[in-house]
Amino acid sequence: MDAILVSIVAYAKLILLSMVPFVLAGQGTMLGGRTGVFNVAQEGIMLVGASVGFLVSYLSGSIVLGMAAAMAAGALFGLALAYFTTHLKMDQFVIGLALFFIGVGLSTLLPKLIIGVTLTPPLVPTLKDLPVPLLSKIPLLGEIFFNQNVLVYVSILVSVALWWYLYRTKLGLELRSVGENPQAADSLGINVTRARYWSAIIGGMMIGLAGAYLPMVYTGTFTEGMVKGRGWLAIALTFFGGWKPLTILYGAAFFATIEVLAYRVQVVGTGIPYQFLLMLPYLATIVVMILTFGKTRAPAFLGQNYDRERRAL
Repeated sequence: MDAILVSIVAYAKLILLSMVPFVLAGQGTMLGGRTGVFNVAQEGIMLVGASVGFLVSYLSGSIVLGMAAAMAAGALFGLALAYFTTHLKMDQFVIGLALFFIGVGLSTLLPKLIIGVTLTPPLVPTLKDLPVPLLSKIPLLGEIFFNQNVLVYVSILVSVALWWYLYRTKLGLELRSVGENPQAADSLGINVTRARYWSAIIGGMMIGLAGAYLPMVYTGTFTEGMVKGRGWLAIALTFFGGWKPLTILYGAAFFATIEVLAYRVQVVGTGIPYQFLLMLPYLATIVVMILTFGKTRAPAFLGQNYDRERRAL
């Protein structure tokens, strides 16, 4: 019985550990979408965040500087997305795909230019668990919820803070109005351009940090393609979560559960082809999207460019 409890606690703890990239990338996508900016470059931004965060951490010896660099890289991609779609009125989907390919290319190029090809992979220290005093001593629950690395706590707090901001403050109401009806928001004196810029930039920062989480918590090193589709899943998660912070948080836990289950089954050795197990998160995504189709609602102006003279473009 004790062995079963230990296994359950370890599995639950791993779910919380694994949901962080989904939470951060999903919330970053949601924030931009709330002003109508639809980011589809998550996979590329996460790869750049992972690459830049690892390189800065490796060169400086500081995980904090690495995370800050990853957020800065994500912010630059968010700024580019906002500029091309808000000022130049270019198609959001096309720009997003272009940024995705740029991100993939940069993530591969930068380590080769800065570190070069090595026989053994360079490593950086990974984030350690940070037990919460007293709470971490609670039987079972303490080990699961209060003995995690700092980014687990941050991802949950960010989700709650975004919910409070969007649904309990005037500024949050104004932000949501930009994504629903920017013309009406503009007529009320809300700066639509500024709202789109800062939401895209902060959203990009969160997505970049989601990418940096992978080498700084999982592996301690950067490998090409290490995001493994999590950026695309973050888009599905945002739709599944109805563009609401707390629902995205719950959905991230579900996606992480499927991901952890796939790896655990693969390790146990059930005879199921590992290729099928790697497909599980995506199959689960399709099933969930089918079941929730028509039950969730995206911002009305999502993916559209606003022009005061010409309205929607």
